[in-house]
Amino acid sequence: MHEPSLLRSVDGDGTGNRLRVVGSGTIPSRMLVPVSFALTLLLPQDAAPPLPPSATTAATPSLSAPDDPGWNALIATCRTPPPPRAGGGGRGGARSASPPGAREYQVAAIPGVVAAGQRWKFLWQERGNNGDGIVGSNDGGLLIAQNDNSRVIKLDGGGRPSILFTDTRTGGSLSINSKGELFIVQRALHTAIAQLTPRKRILARTYQGDPLDCAGLNPNDLTADGKGGVYFTQGGVYYANPRGVVSKYGSNITPNGIILSRDEKTLYVANGPVLDAFDVQPDGSLTNQRVFARLEGGGNGDGSTIDAEGRIYVTTNPGVQVIAADGTYLGLIPTPRPVISAAFGGAGKKTLFVLARGARDAAGGEIADAAQVYAIDMSASGYRGRAK
Repeated sequence: MHEPSLLRSVDGDGTGNRLRVVGSGTIPSRMLVPVSFALTLLLPQDAAPPLPPSATTAATPSLSAPDDPGWNALIATCRTPPPPRAGGGGRGGARSASPPGAREYQVAAIPGVVAAGQRWKFLWQERGNNGDGIVGSNDGGLLIAQNDNSRVIKLDGGGRPSILFTDTRTGGSLSINSKGELFIVQRALHTAIAQLTPRKRILARTYQGDPLDCAGLNPNDLTADGKGGVYFTQGGVYYANPRGVVSKYGSNITPNGIILSRDEKTLYVANGPVLDAFDVQPDGSLTNQRVFARLEGGGNGDGSTIDAEGRIYVTTNPGVQVIAADGTYLGLIPTPRPVISAAFGGAGKKTLFVLARGARDAAGGEIADAAQVYAIDMSASGYRGRAK
């Protein structure tokens, strides 16, 4: 099995010098390694500074399965071939080629959720398709899956990054279950759902006897349950049970973000302009698909998270849309840029982090292929029963 590596030490300054990998294993905080990428991080501030130029020795981006030269040969082995691909690149987690630029916003009060006048604080940015599937850590940090360079990094409270894992095979979204087990979607050829900690293994890489690639597209988002299984989206809604057996659920759905409720008896799935819900059965199977809420603030749903009261937070182009546990639409928290992923973290899980796409260069031009992280102080608290 090809295993991702945990970095224990780093030689280099982020300009292409050698990274030294020593061993692998779990993630004790003393082993996190501060590094410098082609990125920007500063003390928290409202506006993001210009993104520095790319390093002249920047590595070739990791490939997602449909962009790999071996894709056609692999798909030719599928007993059930995937539907034809629509136009555009195959990288999982890739967004619009030209996201809107930075914008003005005004946060209105949502009682119990966020106070009026709160501002998003910029924390971090990096070039490339290098931010997706964020999740908070128990010590108040933030984990980020990096699609282009096959790393998982961790930001501390000041936005300083440390590398946790390398060679994640175009690793995308992350999820940590109630037992502390960390999972990732692997978007390279021979796509898979993999566990990174406390042990490394492939949970699932086949569906009905075919490679998971044959389901089409790439695995997008995931949410891990307390039984050791993982729900994920890949052009449909799937469940990999603790034994790695994958089943597909739902109809008339174009899924994106996916998150379990606090009691893990309901699964929420972003489905374009609505949020669908499924009932979770004791064996992990799904029933009773229904429209749970409409995203009244506009746009299509992407990533999602929940808070301690069971509210659901869905990222969209206009910002983060908040849904009550009973499906009532509560309002929109506008953001400085369109956002694709959200997670609670920080002290007392009172901070909401978002991952935005796009940045600007020193000349004021827009850079489409970039990731930024912002944070906002909340009245609500994140759910403490699991990381997200």
